[in-house]
Amino acid sequence: MEWRGRRQSSNIEDRRAEGPVGGGFGGSGPGGGFRIPVGSGRGGGLSIGTIIFLVVIYFVFKAMGIDLLQVVSGGQPTPAGYERSAQESSPGEEDTKAFVATVLAETEDTWNGIFKANGETYREPRLVLFRNAIQSACGNASAASGPFYCPADQKVYLDMSFFDELSQRFKASGDFAQAYVVAHEVGHHVQNLLGILPKVNEQRQNMSEAQSNQMSVRTELQADCFAGIWGKYTQQKGLLEQGDLEEALNAATQIGDDTLQRRTQGYVVPESFNHGTSQQRSTWFKRGFDSGQLSACDTFNNPV
Repeated sequence: MEWRGRRQSSNIEDRRAEGPVGGGFGGSGPGGGFRIPVGSGRGGGLSIGTIIFLVVIYFVFKAMGIDLLQVVSGGQPTPAGYERSAQESSPGEEDTKAFVATVLAETEDTWNGIFKANGETYREPRLVLFRNAIQSACGNASAASGPFYCPADQKVYLDMSFFDELSQRFKASGDFAQAYVVAHEVGHHVQNLLGILPKVNEQRQNMSEAQSNQMSVRTELQADCFAGIWGKYTQQKGLLEQGDLEEALNAATQIGDDTLQRRTQGYVVPESFNHGTSQQRSTWFKRGFDSGQLSACDTFNNPV
């Protein structure tokens, strides 16, 4: 994707300095948020007693001014209370931040134009960059939750380390694969502005778990389709390079529910799907990309 030298969005909140360097003790996705799934592995875990012992040891060393998380990760011991600021991030991180800001700007151009053409005003979302964990209006979230959109504050949340996971763990490399992730979450914002998310959330309250999961799938597939619409407009600007479309389609495939479940647990449970299969996700992204039309993305009144 040809992105360097283009406008960067001012709707970036860099909150990477809010938390200490090093991972937390896990976490789950925020309530009410709409996220890119990251799956979870299964296997032997630690006993409660072992966990308590490790936590006690951690805080004992912390009181001595030694951060065991840094020691374990191969870094130097970190004085207690020290937090790395955003200004101390690596050149690679700053390059990724510039890329994200540019992609966000391109989504702003696309959706401002589409909304204006339909006599509406597009309210641009803010994108929050964080490290490890964050507090959103939808609740607490960790990097393990994956990128997500919170309709309560109309913000997209992203720990940029997810891009490394996308490439290494999910085998979905390339800058347009990363752009697809941002465009998908912005797609949820578009759904929110169109009144789709509030209606979906209201309907899901009176549904069974299976029905709720099916509704979630349709919601996620529409966000994929909206991401495809953005891809279409990006192509029309001449910004796509050879192989970019394939990168996005591969990313959509690699984070399909069936593919994730096979990778993490070795078998598939279709009734638990809440984002869509690999085929569905790539199909709906391509549908938006081919048409460039909102009308092509009605996943609620058409077979998915």
